[in-house]
Amino acid sequence: MPTMPLSFYEDFNAFKLYVLDIGLLGAMANAPASLMLISNDVFKEFKGAFSENYVFEQLKTFDNLSIYYYSKENSTQEIDFLVQAEERIIPIEVKSEDNIKGKSLSQFVTIDHADKHLKGLRCSMKPYVDQDWMENIPLYGILGYISKL
Repeated sequence: MPTMPLSFYEDFNAFKLYVLDIGLLGAMANAPASLMLISNDVFKEFKGAFSENYVFEQLKTFDNLSIYYYSKENSTQEIDFLVQAEERIIPIEVKSEDNIKGKSLSQFVTIDHADKHLKGLRCSMKPYVDQDWMENIPLYGILGYISKL
């Protein structure tokens, strides 16, 4: 993995569930809207779930985009979304805060699958940055970024 088509590697025993809308997710979790809009240490551990769900909502608007989740066996490495857009495979990592540390995406792109010459995508609160192995885009920019593929 990853090799096209990604659907050949789909594991129905490993999956994530998302809600249709982050507003619904907030209501289901009884989370006050003010906690979703401001930084709060009490809410910090759940903010990632809201950010990931938001990115999934945006990705799901494209009919021609296959969306998968990746986790490495016997490891903590996981890729939030692995998408296939035409002939391109894009590993996507979602970060909800300014802290973008995490080695899963880097390991996946530069070590585990270096032979595939993938370019990762990180969605975070940071501005756009293009590095050799990864592009960082602000969370709000995911829809525009994917629409240009």
